[in-house]
Amino acid sequence: MKKPGHVYQFNLRLLGVAPPIWRRVQVPETYSFWDLHVALQDSMGWLDYHLHLFRVTKPVTGEVLQIGIPDDDALEGDEPVLPGWEIPIAHYFSRPGVIAQYDYDFGDGWEHELTLEEILPQEPGNKHPRCVAGARAGPPEDCGGIGGYENLVTVIQTPTHEEYESTLQWLGGRFDPEAFESKHVKFDDPARRYELAFEERLRGRPRRRRKTRPDNTRLQRSRARRARR
Repeated sequence: MKKPGHVYQFNLRLLGVAPPIWRRVQVPETYSFWDLHVALQDSMGWLDYHLHLFRVTKPVTGEVLQIGIPDDDALEGDEPVLPGWEIPIAHYFSRPGVIAQYDYDFGDGWEHELTLEEILPQEPGNKHPRCVAGARAGPPEDCGGIGGYENLVTVIQTPTHEEYESTLQWLGGRFDPEAFESKHVKFDDPARRYELAFEERLRGRPRRRRKTRPDNTRLQRSRARRARR
């Protein structure tokens, strides 16, 4: 009989925004960092349009590593970025209390504190990943970082503001910064997201620990924005 697995419960908190925007997400222990990234994106309501990066600490040596999407055009001396689809989260999140940093969109500069809260037994009937709690809507894509987001909230809460109508139109008609219900979070398949992001045909290949070097054409704008920082 197959032994029951474990579930890693993370707390994701967006830094620099008040009141807090946060999520509590449970994922299988077998997840890679790419898989975890997809779950975090979906829980925040983001669209994975930009580059991301985990900064994690090696349990034994204390060395800080970067895990995400390698940059083939990195300059000499740049800190290397390890491919997230090749690295299991269990190698670095070894016990509850371990903290990492998760960055998304190097132009807008969204930084998060990611904490492993618990390692739980897999319960029969529960599907993972799951978002079990959280508060407030994630900021809209490309809204300009913390300052842009704060200005956006001010505008949509002020119907007399000269930019009220144009901002609502840009948002698609509505945006409630206080609205969030964990039961409404829908999770994408990380393998499908990988194929869409890198325009690869991966049918029949292993889902995790990929050895490919993706042609990340959808993410060039985010990489250029990072280089300008």
